Formats: sequence, structure tokens, C-alpha cells
Amino acid sequence: MNLHQFRFVREAVRQNYNLTEAAKALYTSQPGVSKAIIELEEELGVDIFTRHGKRIRGLTEPGRAVLKSVELIMQEIDGLKRIGNEYAAHDSGSFTIATTHTQARYALPKVVQAFTLKFPKVRLSLLQGNPRQVADMVRNDQADLALATEAIVNADGLVTLPCYQWEHVVVVPPDHPLLQSKAITLEEIAAFPLITYDSAFTGRTKIDHAFSLRNLKPDVLLEAIDADVIKTYVELGMGVGIIAGMAFDAERDSGLRSIPVGHLFGTNISRAAVKQGAYLRSYVYTFIELLAPTMNRKLIEQVMNGEKDMYEL
Repeated sequence: MNLHQFRFVREAVRQNYNLTEAAKALYTSQPGVSKAIIELEEELGVDIFTRHGKRIRGLTEPGRAVLKSVELIMQEIDGLKRIGNEYAAHDSGSFTIATTHTQARYALPKVVQAFTLKFPKVRLSLLQGNPRQVADMVRNDQADLALATEAIVNADGLVTLPCYQWEHVVVVPPDHPLLQSKAITLEEIAAFPLITYDSAFTGRTKIDHAFSLRNLKPDVLLEAIDADVIKTYVELGMGVGIIAGMAFDAERDSGLRSIPVGHLFGTNISRAAVKQGAYLRSYVYTFIELLAPTMNRKLIEQVMNGEKDMYEL
């Protein structure tokens, strides 16, 4: 057996069992991929894939066990390559971050700026998606690190690191009656049409949960993944906005006013996630330290080694 066979098996699964697409992704021929997989099956003495005619349709039970081993082997190979690259050029390379729009727009700019000043030779890329998508990007080796609030904390195959806390704010026009409230309540908020995040983003589950506990069913007029979109429609007078506190800037958003509502919707924690067992380049550690100043390489390595109780916000 050889590494090419392992790569073909892994890519066949990633391409939804389409050997033609797997061959394209690996810059080889479809017959070559098919032959290598059959030879591996013959050597192991088990069928890795179920078949219909000449087409593969899925994994057999032993195939699932084989895939787990293949993933571990390929991860170790990738780690060896990174170690070589680390010592050959510790201050250059590529670094891909998968994140949500809110994090990319409001939390990352200063961190990215500081990072690029420290590592001008590193090619930095940002990929955007919802929390589940960014977790998958790291799992599938499309990104080195994910940053999000929802979904990634218990994602299989990932190690998560708490970075910073934040709370929601209500945003309204300058003459809105909610600004007269001395201690804003959920009932007062629910009396107006709401404009807030899509259900997959930025603490929306906590917003829904808080209203549900009080048996309130607010009128959610509009859902969006972008706080700027939410603020635009609030400025038009269409409703009350609920956004992440980091997304409001009093100077930039001079046409709006914000009301802190952490006491109603609770505290949220944004987390960075890396693939379990991944080898991290030194500049990835630096990026995490810039993102979460209370972190350091020793703490990150302890969490990576399974000591999850070593650090929590």
C-alpha cells in the first residue's frame, strides 16, 4: 500500500464518491484512481466502497474504519510537511482563516493588521461562511483556523480556544421610545418589529431562547447575516435591531443609538478552532495570541493536548 492510494480513498469520499471529480482534484486520471483503490482493497482483503456496477456509492463498514486510519495517516503526513516548512521558513507561508461575516468585519481587522506587520511574508486568506461551514472548512483542510461564536464549540474533530466575550445591543433611531426606558425589558423589545441575525449566526439562539423563556413571540420582520444590513433597515424606521455589541460604533453609526442588553440575552464567547492533532506553524500561535491576548503558546499547546480545563474565559 502507498500514500497515493490513501489520497485517492480520502478524495473519493470528499468528492461524494465521484471518482472523476476526485481525479480532477488530484490532477490524475479516473482509471488510475479506480485501479489504485481496487489494488488497496485487494491488499487489505476487504471492500472499502459499496458499488453499483462500476460506480462506487458509499463506504462499507470496514471502509469506514479504513477511512479513519487514512485520515490519521494523511494528517501525520501533512504535519511532517509543515514541520519541514516551519524550519525552512518560519516567517513565511500561507495561512487561511475561515470565519463569519461579523468576525471578519468587526473583530479581525486590527488583529489582521497587526499580524501582517509581524509576518509580511505570510499570505493571509479569509474565507467566509456560517459557523457550521467554517468548522467544516477546517475539518476538510480548506482552512487552518476557524473563528465563530456558534456551533464550533462541540464540533467533532476540532479543538476550540475561547478568545473573547461580547454581548448584544439593541439599536434604534435617535428618537425611539425605547431610549426612554430606564431598564429595558424583553416585553418592551417584543412590542416592536425586530430586525436581527439569521438563526445560524451571532448568538441568535440565545436571543430566541430568552424570548421563549418569557413566552414571548416577537415579530421578526427581517433576518440577515450582516450587521450593516440590519442597521440600514433600522435607520429606515422598519424596526428595532439586535446586533453584536462589536458591530456598533457610535461615531460611525451616528444615525443610531445603542442600548446594552447583555442582562437579557447573556454573554457570548467567540472561539478559534483548529483541527485536532494539527501541526500549527509558529505564526498561527502568534495570530491566536493577538486575537486573545490572555492566551500564550503554552496554554494553546495544553488545550491542543486535551487539557481543556486549563483555560476558559
